[in-house]
Amino acid sequence: MSDAADLLARIRDVPDWPKPGIVFKDITPLLADHATFASAVEALTAPHRGAGIETVAGIEARGFVLGAPVALALGAGFVPVRKKGKLPGKTVETSYDLEYGSATLEVTSDAFVEGARVLVVDDVLATGGTAVATVDLVRRCGGVVVGVSVLMELGFLDGRTALRAVGIEPHALLTV
Repeated sequence: MSDAADLLARIRDVPDWPKPGIVFKDITPLLADHATFASAVEALTAPHRGAGIETVAGIEARGFVLGAPVALALGAGFVPVRKKGKLPGKTVETSYDLEYGSATLEVTSDAFVEGARVLVVDDVLATGGTAVATVDLVRRCGGVVVGVSVLMELGFLDGRTALRAVGIEPHALLTV
């Protein structure tokens, strides 16, 4: 298994993306390295084995790439949490603020079985807005969020506090 230094070495900083002053954390090099990618998926999965996870909710878009293999490893289904306007049929949506603007996420209204135990997976925990919005969507659709697992947490933005405010203690592989 790769350690935190191996994971961090494969995450590239892209300054001023998507706008000036933001440093984007590009996980493409990590995903391109089979051993490191597999290790990251296992590390995201491990704390939740035996927790009865029935569904993994992956947040668009990099949460899809990480969440789908986590779901397979846990023997769970996968639900994509999408940006507004990307899903057919009846949806449930929520809008929220993030560090460089605002956004709206949605899921199909029947995405979660009532009472299903759900793990939320994403790549980065920043201010917590996206994760908290996803927790809200899952709960409004009848799911029970049992955890949030992320590849990296941007500690200086304190998203952990936002998740704790909604009763979730996040699991992060890296804190930068």
